[in-house]
Amino acid sequence: MERQPIHVLAIPFPAQGHVAPLMKLSHKIVDHGINVTFVNTEFIHAKLTASMAVTSEEKSPIRLVSIPDGLEPGDDRNDTPKLIESIEKVMPGHLKDLIEKINQSNDDDQISCIVADPMVGWALEVAEKMGIKRASVWPAGPANLAFALHIPKLIEEGIIDIKGTPRENNLIWLSKDIPTWSSSGLLWSCPGDSKTQNIIFEFHAFKMNHYVRLCNWLLCNSFYELDSSACDLIPGIIPVGPLLLGNELGNYVGSFWPQDSTCLSWLDKQPVGSVIYVAFGSLATFSQQQFEEVALGLELIVKPFLWVVRIDITNGALVEFLLVFRTRLNDRGIIVEWAPQEKVLDHPSIACFLSHCGWNSTLEGISMGVPFLCWPFFTDQFHNKSYICDAWKIGLGLTPDENGLITRHEIKIKIETLLSNDGIKTNALRLKEIAKKSVLDGGSSFKNFKSFIEQIKR
Repeated sequence: MERQPIHVLAIPFPAQGHVAPLMKLSHKIVDHGINVTFVNTEFIHAKLTASMAVTSEEKSPIRLVSIPDGLEPGDDRNDTPKLIESIEKVMPGHLKDLIEKINQSNDDDQISCIVADPMVGWALEVAEKMGIKRASVWPAGPANLAFALHIPKLIEEGIIDIKGTPRENNLIWLSKDIPTWSSSGLLWSCPGDSKTQNIIFEFHAFKMNHYVRLCNWLLCNSFYELDSSACDLIPGIIPVGPLLLGNELGNYVGSFWPQDSTCLSWLDKQPVGSVIYVAFGSLATFSQQQFEEVALGLELIVKPFLWVVRIDITNGALVEFLLVFRTRLNDRGIIVEWAPQEKVLDHPSIACFLSHCGWNSTLEGISMGVPFLCWPFFTDQFHNKSYICDAWKIGLGLTPDENGLITRHEIKIKIETLLSNDGIKTNALRLKEIAKKSVLDGGSSFKNFKSFIEQIKR
């Protein structure tokens, strides 16, 4: 009798930094002859398909479907507490209906495993009730997962209270080989947004351990050699990263915005190791004053730069400012709304990466051997910066002035310091080689992923 095909259903939290790694993992799963249905909210599904349609009619090997998030079309989905509350209320029922519909439509194509981001851990509960195997994919670094799983103990020991506030202004550490967490740079830290901070803390403190226990496999977008001490603190962790696109279909990358590939031909014209790449991810925003300081800092350096500027990066007069700024640049710098980041970082002209230190950007920079200039904004980004600067020694941090502003002069000085530091460059290239080995035949992540695929095929 012919074996029934394996059908995986993947569901991420509806944010760019969560959708992209799960999409990359889905490509890897499909490469092993497994069907994947990728479930987004209707809002995110529309963004993804709109950004895909721009380039070509490539046929996706992954089936994209959507379910409602419970919010109205005009609602603000950047209001994280409101979004999470709505998702948890309406999406579990819709997901159950979707699985039943898929299972009823074809006896030979039943959903055999659900792969879910822990931020949508309720999907694992749905799977458990339906008797379906479950994998969870932690989209950040292993140290922050170890920290999240350790929160109940931190509360019990009186190091933090039940709202996540440290009782004393001390550093928090898990082991001597892992950088410490400061009281202002915790996994749930969202400066200026206490409501979101509270909801993120509550999730990690009171739900995370439960969701991790629910899954049959706990995958992580990292590689063991990058952070073995943190991996050793997490029972059953399976590092399968770095999850990179490689030569996958250009369109199906899980990007919310159309990628502007014209910057690649501009990079081709620049000298090797000369370009400063500047990108702050999908969520970070600036005051008009801070945004202008970044621009003026880049102008002061007198080096070519590629700067990713989302239309919502500042609530100031963005268009007018950029119009004047561009005329002054005279082709020395290029500004795009969204870039094919892996290809950019892999380009020989790139000298360094001015980054918000989101985990995807961190891993992509490491994989391409690019030194970092760190500017974290919230949550895990603060600790990723500690790893980059203090543990791996592949970058430098920026220091705000007494008014909390990162000045043009600070940007200029730190970039010049970074580019003249041969030790940082050497460390970055060494880490790149270790990352590359981990996903090649016989490497740690390669073996972990192969074993995971063999197990879900059983």
